[in-house]
Amino acid sequence: MNTDHTSPDATICVDELAPSRASLRIAVVTETYPPDINGVARTMARTVQGLRDLGHAITVIRPRHPSEVGGDAPQPDVLVKGMPIPFYRQLRVGLPAKRELTRLWSHKRPDVVHIATEGPLGWSALKVARKMRIPVSTDFRTNFHAYTEHYKVGLLKKPIIAYLRKFHNLAHSTMVPTEQLRQELHALGFERLHAVPRGVDVGHFDPAKRSDAVRQNWGAADGDVVLLCVARLAAEKNLSVLLQVFNALQPLYPHLRLVVAGDGPQRENLQRESPRALFTGFLDEKALAAHYASADVFVFPSVSETFGNVCLEAMASGLPVVAYDDAAARLLVQHGSNGLLAHYNPAQGGTTDMQALLTHTEAMVRDSALRQRCAAAARDTAQGMSWAAIFAQVERVLLHVAAQS
Repeated sequence: MNTDHTSPDATICVDELAPSRASLRIAVVTETYPPDINGVARTMARTVQGLRDLGHAITVIRPRHPSEVGGDAPQPDVLVKGMPIPFYRQLRVGLPAKRELTRLWSHKRPDVVHIATEGPLGWSALKVARKMRIPVSTDFRTNFHAYTEHYKVGLLKKPIIAYLRKFHNLAHSTMVPTEQLRQELHALGFERLHAVPRGVDVGHFDPAKRSDAVRQNWGAADGDVVLLCVARLAAEKNLSVLLQVFNALQPLYPHLRLVVAGDGPQRENLQRESPRALFTGFLDEKALAAHYASADVFVFPSVSETFGNVCLEAMASGLPVVAYDDAAARLLVQHGSNGLLAHYNPAQGGTTDMQALLTHTEAMVRDSALRQRCAAAARDTAQGMSWAAIFAQVERVLLHVAAQS
């Protein structure tokens, strides 16, 4: 691998790269992918298909999902051994696979190795690619270092940042989903970063999929306001703040509903905190689109996202967003136009202001004109975030990286 990287402070200007229709052989290494159900898995699958549609040959290397035990890998996927994360058994990591990857890439050498996750599988892929001098790109998709406080392992924050910095700085390029995150990581010593946002399928997530049957199932009559949150039910999602907001508003607005879509290790605790809220569990893509479109306001309390696909999916579905001024919400939400933003300053200890989120959520519940105006503007914003434009940016990055060999 050519280690003569550009300057550590350099930012790749993707828009200045000449377009090309060259076809690449790309090995995508990821520790989460469908049939996993989470935002990273869905985004990776969408990106892989988009690159294939552009004419690139993609091989996905990922852990075998428990549902696939004994079966053949979906072609052309390559399945390796994995194990559940000890404190989060709904998610898995891939085990190191140096021997398998060396054999695979010696037989059919990729033009680029793109590593989406930084676990043991990703690290082994990085080491093999460097040894074989294959250009590498990476994604920074999960704030693992931010999760340390939520899982009471704060002493590990600095070692985790050091590991992530070493991992990504060994690559020719690291894609991050927002300019905000690019600046934060640059300040921490990460190199060769550039921002490529996420896209959304505005045909799938569409206000037209609003369903009277879904609303009736929620017990919501015409005119009742339904708050929706879609998230993994885990400590880092800050969902207790959401429930505090709902518990404060519900006595004032007796017909107000809260629907929480998703599952995770905190579900039982959260249900105890707010027994009037409806918890749906995991939803498939069709049901998820109907749930988005059938709600009235999307309330998202998380401040641990690298992006937050759900905010964009909600906006595409015609929902105004109430969230903290962070990640996708900071990028996409214009306060008072397509949603409302509560102030958030990570420098102030990373704490969130429940009162600010409560005030903005009540404004949306109380003011139907504001809600309707922001809903229409949210849909307009999402329509400008097509996947086709995002895939073109990813393609240009990978072509640039492939040229480093």
